[in-house]
Amino acid sequence: MCPIGLLSLHLELPGCTSLKKKRSHIKPILARLHREFNVSAAEVGLQDHHRETKIAVAVVTNDPVFAQQCLQKVVGFVEQQWPDTPILDQKIEII
Repeated sequence: MCPIGLLSLHLELPGCTSLKKKRSHIKPILARLHREFNVSAAEVGLQDHHRETKIAVAVVTNDPVFAQQCLQKVVGFVEQQWPDTPILDQKIEII
């Protein structure tokens, strides 16, 4: 069975004043994560709150160590590329 790496991110969106603005902020993040790391990414929680979101990132691989490293790089990438979007909580699971 192939290991699946799952990253859960709880992000704060301090500048978002509407759900429309929130979507325009999150959509490029999800697309960039997919493009840069070849992972699946989606908003999975707090869809009705415009100042916070929960994002899940998943990677399927044959090496659990690679999955862990990949998802840790995703966290660092989000922190570096979007410093105005603080990470409130994060969790990496290997299934």
